[in-house]
Amino acid sequence: MIATRIALVAFDVDGTLTDNGVYIGGVPGGGESDARLELKRFDIQDGLGIVMLRRAGIIVAFVSARHSAATALRATELGVEHVVQAQGLRKVPALRALGEQLNVPMDAMAFMGDDLADIAIMQRVALAAAPSNSVAEVKAVAAVQLTREGGRGAAREFAELLLHARGQWAGLVAAYVQESARPDPPAA
Repeated sequence: MIATRIALVAFDVDGTLTDNGVYIGGVPGGGESDARLELKRFDIQDGLGIVMLRRAGIIVAFVSARHSAATALRATELGVEHVVQAQGLRKVPALRALGEQLNVPMDAMAFMGDDLADIAIMQRVALAAAPSNSVAEVKAVAAVQLTREGGRGAAREFAELLLHARGQWAGLVAAYVQESARPDPPAA
C-alpha cells in the first residue's frame, strides 16, 4: 500500500496551503527604503493536519518557488523544519536534494500542489494530491483529487486521508484529545 511507504509529505505553499492570494504592501521608511510587507492567509485546520502528520512520524516540508517570510513563519509555528523556497526555484531538484539529505527517496514521498509548476514533481513522487481548485493539468496527474480548496482545508483533508489509510488517524485523535484535557501546569 502506497500510504504506508510515505515517509515525507511536501506541500506547495501558494494555492495549496493558502487560498492563492497574497497581500503586498510597504512599511513607510522613505522612498526606496520602504520595507516590503507580504501577508498570506493560512487555514488553521490545515495546520492541525500538518501537526498530525508530524506526530505520526512523517517528515513535512514546504516547497515554494516564491520566497516569503510569511511562509517561514507559518512553518516555524507548525514545527515544520524543512522549508525550501526561492524565487524561480526548480522544485524537482530541490525536493530530490532534500530527500537525499534526509535519506528519503522520491518513491517514499507525497506531494500536494495546485498549478503548472507542480506537475513535474507530482509525476515523480509516490503519491500526488491536488486541491479541488487546482488547474486541470494538475488534476490530471494527481492520484488524489481533494474535495476542499487550497488554503481552505485541502491539506487537512489530505493529511486525514493519508493517516486513515495508514491506520493512524484514530489513535492520533485520541492522543490529541487526551493531551488537550490535561490540566495546565502550575504557574511558576
